[in-house]
Amino acid sequence: MPDSLQTLSDALANRAGGDAIGVLPFALLLAVSLASSLLIAYLYTVFFASRATGSQVHRSFPLLGISITAIFVCIQFSLPLSLGLLGALSIVRFRTPIKEPEEIGFIMLVIAVSIAAATFQLVFVGVLFVAAIIALLAQGAVRLLHGTTSEGSVVVSLPTGEGAVPPGAITDLVRRHAPRARLESVSQSDGEIVLSYGVNRIGEAALLGLPDEVRARAAGATCNIFFARPNTV
Repeated sequence: MPDSLQTLSDALANRAGGDAIGVLPFALLLAVSLASSLLIAYLYTVFFASRATGSQVHRSFPLLGISITAIFVCIQFSLPLSLGLLGALSIVRFRTPIKEPEEIGFIMLVIAVSIAAATFQLVFVGVLFVAAIIALLAQGAVRLLHGTTSEGSVVVSLPTGEGAVPPGAITDLVRRHAPRARLESVSQSDGEIVLSYGVNRIGEAALLGLPDEVRARAAGATCNIFFARPNTV
């Protein structure tokens, strides 16, 4: 046990040279990588959450993190092994599509943290997390400021023809319940016009009362509310 701790201390001080690390230091590095991956998965759920087109890629972060750490721990102490793994991994092809661009950033964060842990740069892991959290907070603030985040949508179908309610009146009604609602699309077909609004958050009172008010305002109208992520209400 003391020898393993001394080996880890030497590795962290960049004195390990080409000698392989022991079981305990290796387990400690895997623990750091696992904890970091779980934290990144939590950041995914907080800042990205579940979207209609998301692939829930955060479920793979724990295994992905410890796997990358293990690979880089192994190859850095053996040049022949590193060349062999490079050749073996070059034939691997992942064809699962990344459905949201944010997911690429989270995957790269897992890879960066895992490599930093595998190369004993534990201070870099902490600095990287601080920078990542600041970036996510800043991105969220910019989206909120510009109103570009849609956590849900309100879709209203209005009948057209004589005596039809103008779309502007429905827009005012929707914005009374969801002040930051944005009109995202308007489509018209025979006898019907469909208005789609993006909303950041909608309260329970609006969820229950808005469809009734729309139907009361325009006879024959329908109102549907969809959530793109949980905890919108």
